[in-house]
Amino acid sequence: MKTYKIGTRGSLLAVTQCTLVKNQLEEISGKKFELVLIKTQGDQIVDRPLWQLEGKDFFTKELDEALLSGQVDMVVHSYKDLGSERPAGIKLAAITERKFAQDILLIRKDILNNLANHEGEFIVGTSSPRRITNLTRDLAEFIPHAKSRNLTIRCETLRGNVNTRIGKLKAGQYHAITLALAGLERLASKEESKQELQSLVDGLDYCILPQTLFPSAASQGALGIEVAHGRTDSGELEDYISKLAHADTIAEVTRERESFKSYGGGCHLAVGINVKKWGEHFIHIHAGSVDDVRVEKRWIEGIEIPNFKANQTFFGMPVSNLKVVTDKFYKKTSLTTKTDLTNAHAFITTHYALDSFKASNKPLGLWAGGTRTAQKLVELGFWVNGTSDGLGIRDLSELKTSKALALFHDLSNWKVFSHEDAHSGLGQIVPSYTRQTVEVDSAWEESLKNLKQCFWTSFGQYHAYVTRYPFLKDLAHYCGMGKTFDEFAKEKIKVTPIISIQDFILHVKD
Repeated sequence: MKTYKIGTRGSLLAVTQCTLVKNQLEEISGKKFELVLIKTQGDQIVDRPLWQLEGKDFFTKELDEALLSGQVDMVVHSYKDLGSERPAGIKLAAITERKFAQDILLIRKDILNNLANHEGEFIVGTSSPRRITNLTRDLAEFIPHAKSRNLTIRCETLRGNVNTRIGKLKAGQYHAITLALAGLERLASKEESKQELQSLVDGLDYCILPQTLFPSAASQGALGIEVAHGRTDSGELEDYISKLAHADTIAEVTRERESFKSYGGGCHLAVGINVKKWGEHFIHIHAGSVDDVRVEKRWIEGIEIPNFKANQTFFGMPVSNLKVVTDKFYKKTSLTTKTDLTNAHAFITTHYALDSFKASNKPLGLWAGGTRTAQKLVELGFWVNGTSDGLGIRDLSELKTSKALALFHDLSNWKVFSHEDAHSGLGQIVPSYTRQTVEVDSAWEESLKNLKQCFWTSFGQYHAYVTRYPFLKDLAHYCGMGKTFDEFAKEKIKVTPIISIQDFILHVKD
């Protein structure tokens, strides 16, 4: 029987992800595949960041040579390591599905438990210019007590494989480090590497960094599988490999790499680029800097938001420093429901749920509906493990299945802090606030007649308003991309999705 040879780097992560591909291909084809370990320049130089080195293709050059010489039949790369210009004679055969594109921040629990007394610098290990730029700028917003203790985020060089990097964290060289979550997920998906990873993460906690502020590297989380042009097997191997290709991932990473190239590319580039396919939409997020100029772009492909006059715009939530019409009719009142969070993850959907959460005991894990709610929790001294980034529960539902995160704590039991009539596929609802209509003054009601567009925070809010004020139905409607958007779509009501309220505010002019 023909045995196909797969070229791979020798790190635990590279071998693990290639073994996962090997197992898939053997199941698909009934053929035998074996790994050939190849040491690359990037594996041998671990004392300096790659962007400080001369040359390029630090993790691919030796694999390219092995493929072109026929030493191996195929190679598997972390797709983000592949440059935009590949050697002649090499063909991309498939881009595999990615589930977790996010970065994960790992922190020692002894540091976490003493943040109230931490002073001076908070040192994060990373050698990525993208991470350095965005962590230095925004990470303090996610570190409890950072403001009161005047913490300064400083990044220090961190190189080596996953084992080495986590080992340096546990040895006390850093307070925290950042890694790609997809790498940890693959290690946790194979029993041998899972056991090693389990011992490594003991004594650590984590935060999944939100893509809206800390976008990952272009094509992070996807694997690229390459073969040589002109193989003599009548396309048999390529046919097997093609069955691992994932259309949505290809659409996402193709867009990411086009943007990456537009900024100049290279391992020195300090811009995170993430594209997420969301239903029929593609969400684009860029953050970082180019030539010391801040880059901060967020948009939904195909959707252009016009500029609005403030006095013609309704916001379903309080907004400061803008003369817009805000909600006075649909009142939300916080409750102080006490619930047992022992061995449970708490998902705080809105700041209105904070009173109920504060009345409860400490949860196993803590999650927020968006970055603003997360920051409010952090200001209260809580460590937040991650957010839904304003996109409902889809990403959280995927994270709930993560084999890597399950090494830190059980992920099966979730309690969702929301309004009393809510329902959620994520877990049990904890009634945390009420919603009711109230009497309003005639002058405010008169201001509604001047409106041309409305931003709604929930479908219930929209429904209450158009029931009382039917003329609002004919206006332009906007909302976030989570549950509210899904409910508008279900009722077949035209609404324009936006990434966040902050993005909508940018278009409002007094």
